[in-house]
Amino acid sequence: MDTLHTTTQPLPVWTPPAGQTTQLDHFRVYLSDHYGVSAGDFDDVYAWSIAHPDTFWEAAWHFFGIKASARPTTICQPAEHMMDTRWFTGARLNFAENLLARRDETIAITFTGESRVSSQWRWQDLYAMVSRLSQALRHAGIRPGDRVAGIVPNMPETIAAMLATAAVGAIWSSCSPDFGVQGLLDRLGQIEPKLIFGTDSYYYNGKFCPVTDKITAVASQLAHQPPVVLWPYDAQRGLDAATDGFTALADFVAPFAIQDIDFAQLPFDAPLYILYSSGTTGKPKCIVHGAGGTLLQHLKEHRLHGNLGEHDRLCYFTTCGWMMWNWMVSALATGATLVLYDGSPLLPGEPDILWRLVSEQQVTHFGTSAKYLSAIEKLGLQPGQRWPLTALTTLYSTGSPLLPESYDYVYRHIKPDLTLSSISGGTDIVSCFALGSANRTVYKGELQVRGLGLSVEVWNEAGQAVVGEKGELVCTRPFPNMPLGFWNDPDRNKYFQAYFGRFPNIWTHGDYAEVTPRGGLIIYGRSDTVLNPGGVRIGTAEIYRQVETIPEVLESVCIGQAWFEDERIILFVRLRDGLTLDEDLITRIKQRIRQETTPRHVPAKIIQVHDIPRTLSGKIVEGAVKAVVHAQEVKNTEALANPEALACFRHIAALSMA
Repeated sequence: MDTLHTTTQPLPVWTPPAGQTTQLDHFRVYLSDHYGVSAGDFDDVYAWSIAHPDTFWEAAWHFFGIKASARPTTICQPAEHMMDTRWFTGARLNFAENLLARRDETIAITFTGESRVSSQWRWQDLYAMVSRLSQALRHAGIRPGDRVAGIVPNMPETIAAMLATAAVGAIWSSCSPDFGVQGLLDRLGQIEPKLIFGTDSYYYNGKFCPVTDKITAVASQLAHQPPVVLWPYDAQRGLDAATDGFTALADFVAPFAIQDIDFAQLPFDAPLYILYSSGTTGKPKCIVHGAGGTLLQHLKEHRLHGNLGEHDRLCYFTTCGWMMWNWMVSALATGATLVLYDGSPLLPGEPDILWRLVSEQQVTHFGTSAKYLSAIEKLGLQPGQRWPLTALTTLYSTGSPLLPESYDYVYRHIKPDLTLSSISGGTDIVSCFALGSANRTVYKGELQVRGLGLSVEVWNEAGQAVVGEKGELVCTRPFPNMPLGFWNDPDRNKYFQAYFGRFPNIWTHGDYAEVTPRGGLIIYGRSDTVLNPGGVRIGTAEIYRQVETIPEVLESVCIGQAWFEDERIILFVRLRDGLTLDEDLITRIKQRIRQETTPRHVPAKIIQVHDIPRTLSGKIVEGAVKAVVHAQEVKNTEALANPEALACFRHIAALSMA
């Protein structure tokens, strides 16, 4: 085993202000009054939630005021195998109904597009559109269990389409419009949607991007050639291109008047979403998520972890092809306002556009990726010095491990008095195993807490729970938002192998991690990309944490190369424009890694590249780089945002075994 462990307690970088009262505090009072539970702080609530999961989730259901036409007869129905456990049997509810509790004139959603397209939707506007859309969907023959797909930007019409789909009991699945035709077919071709929503265009990085031809190509190649409902990205301009064969959204809903929505009442585990794995090793897995588990888990994360309420405003920079979009939309169930942005986060001429939005829209909770925070630090942006961020209380980060140095950057150059919540989970659970808490101290380099009600541990290779050591991130008990399964996996064998093949009857998430003595987590990377030189397991994030502190390095990717019956570490770096990797820089990178980790972590080779491949959601694809270096086929380049970057890693003389 690797000998690099957490041995000293880092200094806190933020502590909760004295005298604050959070929603978790209200929940503690609720537990005391209704269940006789005495919980003094977050740690007490977490320990109790793990010891009494049935009671915890029942209490959460009532505390959140879940709207249901029938209450559950049983909270948890255990099974011989973890993945067969059923929750809240007997309950009947509708996901969309729980997100549309408000119907007033206050703002539900604001939208800003990169092209300065903007709109505001009141709660009554959102309800009205969902009412008309749900009627139109039923008229079009959409029934519970049918699939409805979106090839859509992050805008209010998209949310209305998803809510209308959920209102009638159908299953929503969305992809961002920057996917290529084959990438869309790899996903939608598996689930066979009965109807597709889309836009005529979008903007990204200052460029106008038409979409109608792409949607036409996709719809025509699907088995049942579903109808397409289209709306203009810019409502003032109208539909941009010829739309023969499409139905305009305005025409789709025109025959239907606003009325009380007929929310289909369905079981707790009725399917709600189909999300997709990244698909870099073949066709993406189609992961099916249930309505009740998603709703309950997201409310827990938004309210008890994020302290999000009806007077707050949430902005998460995401596309509709990333699970964070689904997570963000659920915040409507708290009564909060969603602040949407669609476009490049580093817009040419305005690289701090997101921070302008956070300031002008009085955003209280802002979320982004760790890579974005690292990028704006490299650019020298100081959002807190330029923009008044007085309303901001919480900053979320996910997508990859947040570098310890990024914690310093956030508190120095964004805002000193906010909860920095580095969160981690995934498409697999459409939520998080590790989160933040407004009630807990933030320590540099650590994810604050494990999710309430989730029995998260780190196990060593012998299957023993360890603290202060690296190992596999697991969840040892069932939880309500486990996926229902994979689409087209009738015997559930693919589902079983994906999560239960490592340890018997234990969810293995695929992260290489460490539980700290403070109860937080450190994520070192994905288990399938862990390096193993000389039999020592090393998480790639351990190396990235050091390399990306070097000012000249914009980003890096690290792989293990098979080398004479062993493995050696190869580090690729992308430098600032105009810079060349020389011996001095190589020496400084190696020295930094050796000093802050161990000699085992030092790469055998450091090589400069001009680009690094990433998925459409922005994650660096280590597996694809490793495949190219080993002259293996990259099976699904459609999953990559920049597949041309793979050429940077082919036929590198320094890596030849000759």
